[in-house]
Amino acid sequence: MTDMFVSLGTWNWLIFGFILMALEVLAPGIFLFWLGLAALLVGLISFTVVLSWQIQLVMFAVFAAAAVPIWRRLARPKPDASASPFLNKRTEALLGREFTLGEKPIIDGSGTVRIGDTVWRVAGPDTPAGTRVKVVQVDGANLTVAAA
Repeated sequence: MTDMFVSLGTWNWLIFGFILMALEVLAPGIFLFWLGLAALLVGLISFTVVLSWQIQLVMFAVFAAAAVPIWRRLARPKPDASASPFLNKRTEALLGREFTLGEKPIIDGSGTVRIGDTVWRVAGPDTPAGTRVKVVQVDGANLTVAAA
């Protein structure tokens, strides 16, 4: 068994790496690819530096273990904040916008306004229906408005 490890050379690592990458094509899952890449790296390093078989196996293990977190970091999708900055923050998207009070006025500091297909509770000074109001503050699902 030790003779097999002693005979590990550059070409064996390169062949092993290509076999693992070929197996990845047959059974995709991104796992064998990184093992194959680790084997290729050990083979390429073995071309330049003469290493014992123990060092080669340790290098293979280190490269294979390091490939997983590196891949996870590189493969993680980058959130595009400019595409939808108010995703899951609907009330913040309304801040500063102007709307017209529908059929219901603001009476005693409380009323409603229809925005799109949703009726929102609004708080602010008494205002008759049909008046333009501007959202000045948001608190949960409640909007505070002022005359626009």
